[in-house]
Amino acid sequence: MKLQFLFTAGLATARVVERDSPVQSGLPDAYTVPAAFPTSVYSSYYVKPGPTTEPEPVIFDPVLNITFPFDLTNPQSVPSHDPDPPVFPPAVANLTEGDAKAVISVATHQILDIIQSNGTEPSRNCSKCLSALSVGRAAALLAPEHIPNALISLCQITRYKSNGTCQTTYEAASFGGSFTQILSKADVAGLDGRHICAYLGFCPQPPAPPIKVDFPKPRPKSPKIPKRSGKLVKVFHLSDLHLDTRYSVGSEGNCSSGMCCRYAAAVDGAMPVVQHPAPLFGYYKCDSPFYLALAALQSIGPLTGTSLKNPPALTLYTGDLVAHDSQNQRSQAYVEVTEDSIWQMFKAYIGGPIYAALGNHDTSPDNLDAPYAIDKNGSLSRQFSWNYQHVSKLWEHYGWIDKATQAEASTHYAAYSIVHSLGLRIITLNTDLYYRNNPYSFIQAANPDFSGMFSFLINELQKAEDAGQRVWIVGHVLSGWDGSNPMPGGSEMLYRIIDRYSPHVIANVFWGHTHEDQNLIYYKNNGTKQTADNAIASAWVGPSVTPLTNLNSGYRMYEVDTGSWDVFDAYTFYADVGTFSQLDQTGPVFKREYSTRETYGPAVGWPDSAPLNATFWHRVTEAMERNRTLVSLYNTYQGKRSSQSPNCTSAACTTAKICYIRSGSAGLGRQCPQGFGSVQSPYTGVNF
Repeated sequence: MKLQFLFTAGLATARVVERDSPVQSGLPDAYTVPAAFPTSVYSSYYVKPGPTTEPEPVIFDPVLNITFPFDLTNPQSVPSHDPDPPVFPPAVANLTEGDAKAVISVATHQILDIIQSNGTEPSRNCSKCLSALSVGRAAALLAPEHIPNALISLCQITRYKSNGTCQTTYEAASFGGSFTQILSKADVAGLDGRHICAYLGFCPQPPAPPIKVDFPKPRPKSPKIPKRSGKLVKVFHLSDLHLDTRYSVGSEGNCSSGMCCRYAAAVDGAMPVVQHPAPLFGYYKCDSPFYLALAALQSIGPLTGTSLKNPPALTLYTGDLVAHDSQNQRSQAYVEVTEDSIWQMFKAYIGGPIYAALGNHDTSPDNLDAPYAIDKNGSLSRQFSWNYQHVSKLWEHYGWIDKATQAEASTHYAAYSIVHSLGLRIITLNTDLYYRNNPYSFIQAANPDFSGMFSFLINELQKAEDAGQRVWIVGHVLSGWDGSNPMPGGSEMLYRIIDRYSPHVIANVFWGHTHEDQNLIYYKNNGTKQTADNAIASAWVGPSVTPLTNLNSGYRMYEVDTGSWDVFDAYTFYADVGTFSQLDQTGPVFKREYSTRETYGPAVGWPDSAPLNATFWHRVTEAMERNRTLVSLYNTYQGKRSSQSPNCTSAACTTAKICYIRSGSAGLGRQCPQGFGSVQSPYTGVNF
């Protein structure tokens, strides 16, 4: 890649294309980001940015009062083991080393006997898994520190995964310590065990358990929605930046495994052959390099008419700061340096308060957050507190939340409730606590509120109802769509909470996680009758900044009434990642992709004075049933116009997409045709 790099801000100029829009008059339709890296964002650099070099800034942590070392993010010295000590549950007996090894030996042989017994049909494999879990739990209670090596051995002997993957997955400092905790604490003979075996691929996914939600007060008989003020403010929604601090320009961008766009050392003196060199600003199979993250932030002001002196009313960040490194390459410090790097760049470009929720990658080990009730205030309950305290203190440091809110977030899984100066209550959630890929969510699976997160949400919503406040719920893992992401019990419980407090309290819900531009609708009575009259709340899933996987880079802005806190328009902006390898003397071009009102409003005859609420989105799905081209357009926007997205033109895909939009819970999503949920790879769904 050839890039004539401009080293000074004085030489870097941006091209602006004016347009005449009745909605955003005078604002550009596109903005070409300067080629020069904005070096003033960070005070100093281990490696300065260049035409073929990603920067390596020196990051000082104002909370920990430390400067992170270069080796933590050095692209040429990626670690192969997580250095953080694993956390094990206490053993129930004080065994000698010899006795502990004997327990593990006996358990391993018993599990192999179970696995190798006759019968290979799926139901038999499920029962084998459950039986093996019972043996494993007994061993975990007696000899917990020996479990990771036993898991590695069993994984390799049975060829469950490759030998290398078995090692990096189950070693103690990776997931082995956490899996030992889960084995020792789960009801492996009951629903917990079925979820564990479904996670491992041996049992079908269990349905939601019976759900009973106790609310502090009954729903008001005639609830009133606060009146509109007639004043619109701008709100930003960014999500899934996934900053790759180890991105290596010129490395292989289309690798077959692991993280792409990463440095590869010479083998026997010969450098590896690179077929798809990673461009300076990013690639379809890679997370965001510094250049792309800063380019996106540089484009926001010109495209939205905002600045540090004229900021948006607020910004939402719906999770996932950290890159998709495998756990053996991660650490607590790696999470912390990424948090520092991103919040610092946000502060440099976005004025006003930023309200954030943690994503499943914003922790270590990856995907995991444990409920405090796991061991009644013991060491297991505090094992992720380092992260909650760190990130909440950073939010306070930058002035986005106050001290009382910080204290709440530090003890509530980094989730909090705060009232904006304009009267809106923001409630953030840590959705790892109902995320299907967080095995801690399998513990006490029959009680979806084992973590207390939903009790916290109910209490905050009740405060809002009593005070006549409007609420936005902000989280990472969406509650529905095709049913693949949330635990069924947690998803169902959240749906019932939204049903109870909508539409008079909850004005909107915001998610991230999928990296795609999507919407969800919630209906009365848990979605049993999906009509426009029963549509009570809607959710906006934020498009990702990262291109991973096969997506363009983007973000969204809303125009919102400050009385009702309804969304009156939503604008998505994007950059075509496919053009990044051809960039020469400029950075990427970020464009206004579409206006939600302009795109879908005419198809449903939606009045200009009406908000883009749940009724609007249900009407859009009705229009999609009449006109398949609307679904095809929605599919195009889902991947931010990526050339890599599959087309959605068949009746099967159309039916599935409409069903997904109407599915605010995992249970509803699973009733939809499967195989059309994501545009990041070819569809696997079939006609029916």
